[in-house]
Amino acid sequence: MLPPETVKTVVEAALFCAGEPLSIERLIGIFGKDELPAEGARQSIRQALDDIAEQAEGHAFELNRVASGYRLQVRQQFSPWVGRLFQERPPRYSRALLETLALIAYRQPATRGDIEQVRGVTVSSAIVRTLLDRGWIRAVGQRETPGRPTMYGTTRQFLDYFNLKSLDELPPLEEIRALIEPQFEAQEAGDPEEPAATALGSEQDADEAAKPLAEVVQLPIAERQP
Repeated sequence: MLPPETVKTVVEAALFCAGEPLSIERLIGIFGKDELPAEGARQSIRQALDDIAEQAEGHAFELNRVASGYRLQVRQQFSPWVGRLFQERPPRYSRALLETLALIAYRQPATRGDIEQVRGVTVSSAIVRTLLDRGWIRAVGQRETPGRPTMYGTTRQFLDYFNLKSLDELPPLEEIRALIEPQFEAQEAGDPEEPAATALGSEQDADEAAKPLAEVVQLPIAERQP
């Protein structure tokens, strides 16, 4: 059996190398037979994770738990500097795409009809395709109504991307408005520092007439379906 310090070091190495969050089960799987306690493998890994999190205090990185497991990541306050290492700018998403994603997240399972009823415009097929391609939403079934429309819900990848362990950690809708609205106001004002948002190929159809985000996300969390 490996000593606890070695287990911690191996777990730390795996987290550094992994390009995705690692669950406790996956971390257990990297060890060979008899390298972890037979009756306490999970506890051994949990202790290693606790030690790594504690030792990360005061450093620029942290151990974070998301829906799919654990990962080492740069602390949020350092993103302005670290982001300058990457020349390629992250994709910008349109108001319509973010409104659609917000409605699915807070009202799932939701159909395109549900989203169109709230937004007041047709949901572009390109927007749904983009969200599916990103792995942020998935089809979770069909509603037992005429036409049997597809119902959509968010995925673990959605939770991982937004640093969430579960849907219960979704921020208050007021906070979402405060974060998103200024970006679109700057874009609409022609701020040269804010490039126009795109939906990664979505058509500029009736979305121009969509309700503002402030109206769309005025939905009580209680309306979110399990």
